[in-house]
Amino acid sequence: MTTKPVNVSEIYKNDKDLKKTDVEAIFDWVSKQPHLPEISEIQAILFLQSCYYSNELAKTTIDNYFTVKTLCPDIFGNRNPNNPSVKHAMNTVLMTVLPKLTPEGYATVFMRLIDCNPENYNFAHQIRNFDMAVLLYLHQNGPVKGMHLVFDMQGVVFGHLTRLSIVVMKKLLYYLQEAMPIRLRGLHYINAVPFIDKVLAMMKPFMKKELTEALHVHAESIESFYKFVPQNCLPEEYGGECERLDILHENIKCAINDNVSFFEYEESQTVDEKKRPGKPKNAGDFFGVEGTFKKLEVD
Repeated sequence: MTTKPVNVSEIYKNDKDLKKTDVEAIFDWVSKQPHLPEISEIQAILFLQSCYYSNELAKTTIDNYFTVKTLCPDIFGNRNPNNPSVKHAMNTVLMTVLPKLTPEGYATVFMRLIDCNPENYNFAHQIRNFDMAVLLYLHQNGPVKGMHLVFDMQGVVFGHLTRLSIVVMKKLLYYLQEAMPIRLRGLHYINAVPFIDKVLAMMKPFMKKELTEALHVHAESIESFYKFVPQNCLPEEYGGECERLDILHENIKCAINDNVSFFEYEESQTVDEKKRPGKPKNAGDFFGVEGTFKKLEVD
């Protein structure tokens, strides 16, 4: 059964910083951008809230979001839950937003291998499935004050490292920092493997100072992680109050499979570069060698 979107009137009611006039201004701006698709009210709210209610920053983020998604179909395309690659990715990695918020009101995106065979791991497809799970959650629940991204490296072997791509890593980190409508509070690796330094070496050239400071590796003990996400917010296997991993896995698979129309709508929202005022953009503008990631340089 398709889940209905969150009641936007409740969002306005509960968020004193969110102004209807600001949302209307975003709609008006989008309508005057011939290259951009129409957006929904919940999308406008998510962009505004994630940008701390700055209209100008929200406009830039909206353009980045739809442009990157259009220019990177290798990552963000083929979102239909009936697509075999979506199903395969769901059966390889658990990616879900845990039901219990932290005391600060932050959501926790929890990721862990289900199938530990590196041959079955596709980095680009996992990013797509991560994006699908998070955006469906936001569509159903509305914005949250922040998000922790948590990857439990239990079962990760060196073969998984060889499945990573520096180009895909660039795209992921640009999207996380410049386009995705979330307030990213922390990026955590728990049960970190000995070769985590090699993963971080791929990531850090493309991380802004703020994300570098929000990156935490919990190698020796998970105890250090609890100050960010309390133990009671975690699945049962970690001593928490959430359901077991197998139940969480089935729940997210059902949620994604039951919302085909939502993902079809998302995938239809593309940028038409032929209609963009000024010079059209291409992947090289974001991910090429010359001038790439100037915005992401660490001071």
